[in-house]
Amino acid sequence: MAAPDYVPNEVAVADRHYVSPPRRPQPWLADRPAELASGQPTGAGLGVPGPDQGYALRLARRFESDLLLGPGEDAADAIAGCVGVALKRAACFGRAPVAADLEVAFRVFGFLPPAPDESVVAWRKELFAGVSHPHHYAEARHLVDLVPEAVLRQSTSEVEAACAADRAELFSVPVPL
Repeated sequence: MAAPDYVPNEVAVADRHYVSPPRRPQPWLADRPAELASGQPTGAGLGVPGPDQGYALRLARRFESDLLLGPGEDAADAIAGCVGVALKRAACFGRAPVAADLEVAFRVFGFLPPAPDESVVAWRKELFAGVSHPHHYAEARHLVDLVPEAVLRQSTSEVEAACAADRAELFSVPVPL
């Protein structure tokens, strides 16, 4: 049905919903106050950035029933401490965390079979105490810094063999094992 003559009929204007902004001839510059002009900062306590790091927490729950915990040790502390190590391993390879990252982290500290010596359990009990609490970030970062990148770049079988041979060689500082 045709519209009456007194109704405006500007079809071209009514159908136009979006208009792109005019082209910017200038290049884009990182000049906003929060822009990282020189890249990701590095230093003590800043961690290692990587993609999809939250997925490590989901993967860690798969290992929870397999963890070898001594008396007085808490699974939440073991997971919180080892997730940081697993994230460092994943970031070394430039990818999101996978189950092998968590396996390496748990195995280095003796949370996966075979059962570690009593000296390892006593050492890590003190080291992991309360790490799951948000106020203990410095302690969690210390755990991550204990494992050097060269160890994290090893395969799971190489780490397992190193744990069986001499676990103390896997850490960047001398540990009382």
